[in-house]
Amino acid sequence: MDKYEIAVIGGGPAGIMAAIAASQNSSSVILLEKNPKLGRKLLMTGGGRCNITNSKPIKRLLNLYPQKNFLKHSFYTFTNENLLSYFENKGLAFVEEDNNRIFPESEKSSDILNILTYYLKDVIISYNFEVKSISDDFIINDEIKADKIIIATGGITYPRTGCDVKNYHLTSQPLTDIKYGLSPLITKKDLSNISGITLNDVVISYKKIKIQGNVLFSHEGLTGPGIIDLSNEISQSISYNLLENNNPDIDFEIFVDLCPNLTREDLQERFNGDFQIKGKTMIKNYLKLFLTNNFIDFFLNETDLDGETQLSRINKKTKNRLIDNLKRFSFEIAGFNSNLAKITIGGIDLTNVNPKTMESTLIPNLYFAGEILDLHGPTGGYNLKIAFSTGYLAGLSAGEK
Repeated sequence: MDKYEIAVIGGGPAGIMAAIAASQNSSSVILLEKNPKLGRKLLMTGGGRCNITNSKPIKRLLNLYPQKNFLKHSFYTFTNENLLSYFENKGLAFVEEDNNRIFPESEKSSDILNILTYYLKDVIISYNFEVKSISDDFIINDEIKADKIIIATGGITYPRTGCDVKNYHLTSQPLTDIKYGLSPLITKKDLSNISGITLNDVVISYKKIKIQGNVLFSHEGLTGPGIIDLSNEISQSISYNLLENNNPDIDFEIFVDLCPNLTREDLQERFNGDFQIKGKTMIKNYLKLFLTNNFIDFFLNETDLDGETQLSRINKKTKNRLIDNLKRFSFEIAGFNSNLAKITIGGIDLTNVNPKTMESTLIPNLYFAGEILDLHGPTGGYNLKIAFSTGYLAGLSAGEK
């Protein structure tokens, strides 16, 4: 039986960084990866460009996470400057795009992975190694004995990358409910005829939750940054657990404010004046002032109004219906698009993990990092930030003698 000081389970960004940090103080580290290659999910992030982190100052960054108090120590231990220096020291430059998103200048996630792999030069990597069991005395699959173990196996999204619900049960560590995160939404109505259309900078609401951002129509429903971020809030507010049912019955409604810069009163006043002055204008042409052109026909069909109707022929009741739909256009949602959910919400209960070391408070010498923990953030580099910072802290802590 092979023996190591530290075994890291999972070759994603959290596991890789944990192994790198652990190897700084330990000469006996093994990284166990289920796939024939490392970083499968990492290569897919940011559309293959790798939105590696978000450049907001740490205090502002932390305020965007539900678990900011838990993340504080790891974020200050391994900052964005620390992270980017690993790559800049090897000649990789970065660019900042909208919303403080950081990408490699080469726009290749493979460049990120290649450099991370270089830093694993002192780590033994075992590929095609699926961890099926961990004994109480840290024997893995009856093959490997470790003094300390770091579990960084990720969540349940993108199963083809090696994610598996079984990973949650490798230890007796308590779990929170497991849910879909950063997920497109499947609509009850077929939207394929408007697939590809984007509504820019609208306000999407679910109950009392509101998020401003872009909405993109797809063949299966709604996506885009605004929808993706709202899905986190929706998912947390609904009672379900994917460990108990991987196809939950989910049914809810969301609303889109198509004119967020105008109040209902503003629209009412504007309609009252314009409908008199521009009475011969057809409603389909008039709505170009408020809506993107290729969305107007769909909008009119949903409001049951003929686009050829002149403004002067629209009565008060219809005018109010137009305002209602411009300010609160509804979509009935049939569920989350599980095939495209980017992250997992829920995981190892943070109550039983020390945020200053990432070590279990129930099982000494057992550490956790990344998405397997009950940690998540919005889209825009926030979740890779979690992976790298918690991974580094877990590896650093485990490597201490």
